[in-house]
Amino acid sequence: MTNPVDLERTTDRAFQRVLLAVDGGEASLRAAQYTNALFSGRASIAAISVAQNPRTLFPLGAATQAFLSAARDELLSDARAALQRIGALFSGALETDVIDLSKRDGDTVQALLDTAAHWQADLIVMGARHHRGLLRWVEGAVSEPVTRRANSSLLLVPESCRARTDAPPQRILFALDGSANSLGALRMGLQLASADTQLRAIYVVDRAVHLFDIAPVDMLESAFHEEGRVALDLAGRIFASEGRTAETALIETHRTGDDVPHAIVRDAEQWNADLVVVGTHGRRGVARWFLGSVATRTLRLADTPVLLARVPELTQPT
Repeated sequence: MTNPVDLERTTDRAFQRVLLAVDGGEASLRAAQYTNALFSGRASIAAISVAQNPRTLFPLGAATQAFLSAARDELLSDARAALQRIGALFSGALETDVIDLSKRDGDTVQALLDTAAHWQADLIVMGARHHRGLLRWVEGAVSEPVTRRANSSLLLVPESCRARTDAPPQRILFALDGSANSLGALRMGLQLASADTQLRAIYVVDRAVHLFDIAPVDMLESAFHEEGRVALDLAGRIFASEGRTAETALIETHRTGDDVPHAIVRDAEQWNADLVVVGTHGRRGVARWFLGSVATRTLRLADTPVLLARVPELTQPT
């Protein structure tokens, strides 16, 4: 089993190949700014824009071939314009490509995932728009299925981001769940910190009563408290091994009307974090937490960039 404090070999090459997925919206512009601030000169960066197949946008029989051809040309033009717009932001080299869905099977999500796999991206960066509580991208819900299905880490930058996106983060919050994945995510997130970046690691004790809890609430709380103390102690040892100092805190949800994602986002707002880092595919020893749902719901709520860090050696399919 991987030692959660000794993950150098797992994370020493994180974020070397960054894939930026863009459309023509402001969210993509913010994501591009952030990608430039974090990775220009430090990683290979490629930007893609997906042009929808016009046949999927109009009812069958409702459009002539000439109309479909004109619509395809317009969609391709829009995709190229989006890439040209963000290309001007980059101080370093940038590969670009337009994915034409009229020439291939699948949808935007599959095209993005296929491109990431083919290009061997270890990080996908996307802009996100909050709309009625859901993340929307490129005229549909793309962020959430990409979050569930991507094999690489994912960095989401909200359109209404309160943090600066033209500079690296100055205050990074790490949300731990007691798993090796979240501690590996901590190491990966540290690679985005400068010498002056302030750091904070939290563990959320879920005190809310859930109908599906099979153990007494007091027993669960006690287990969470113990697991949290261990997780934060391990985090402190990781920070020390990197020569860093950081705050750590055991925080709690309210008894009712609350959950772990809201607690994470509340703490991020109160501490004024400008980047939140969470691990995915982690498992609590006594209950559920980062089984995908907490990470996804945190994305829906956050008004800062969120890094969903996947440690490759710990997330291979079984």
